[in-house]
Amino acid sequence: MLHEPLLADPVRATPDATAPDRLALDGISKRWGSADPVLDRVDLNLHPASLVALVGRNGVGKTTLLRIAAGLIAPDRGRVALDGLDPFADRREYQRRLGFVSAGQGGLYARLTVRQQLECWSRLAFIPRRERSDAVAAAIAHVGMGAKANARVDRLSAGQRQRLRIAMAFMHRPALILLDEPHTSLDDDGVSAVEALVRNAVGEGATVVWCAPSLPDLGLAFDEAYLVDGGKVLPA
Repeated sequence: MLHEPLLADPVRATPDATAPDRLALDGISKRWGSADPVLDRVDLNLHPASLVALVGRNGVGKTTLLRIAAGLIAPDRGRVALDGLDPFADRREYQRRLGFVSAGQGGLYARLTVRQQLECWSRLAFIPRRERSDAVAAAIAHVGMGAKANARVDRLSAGQRQRLRIAMAFMHRPALILLDEPHTSLDDDGVSAVEALVRNAVGEGATVVWCAPSLPDLGLAFDEAYLVDGGKVLPA
């Protein structure tokens, strides 16, 4: 089965420092217009089965770095690879291995129901047809949206829409999951649901990046933490 019930507290896989990089960012630079570089020759290598914090004040380039890692924008210089794949040359397979929760309130179709949104996403995420129904049902359960499964997206609260975005990021069990301030608008139950999804994903070998202005106070143990500042990414 592609999707199995979440374990309450799954055994964490230990990151292997000798394993091939899950995400490799080599010499990444990005400048907007004539301003100083947002990112300046950034190197970052993340391993499978790891939970990574990416912190820094607003406006220092965290979201730009995540969008480059997701293949949504191209760097001015440098190389990006996910399991050795290029985000543009190997776009379909790259996107299949990626889950991304972006900051903000976009990415959803207002007139679709929660279930329809997830059904649509299951096709875009290349989940095999025979597994889509189970994947959608599991995603709804994992974020506690059963009572809202048939509600239209434009009638959801901000927190419920955030739960839906998170469900979409995890439902195809990607190898790399990028979370840009995922706790935004979530209540305590929503945060607990995200924590359970993260634990399960890392326990299954995924790499999860949690991006926030400061190191979040969560029931999660981060394997690594990095600070984005002055165009650089440094150990925090």
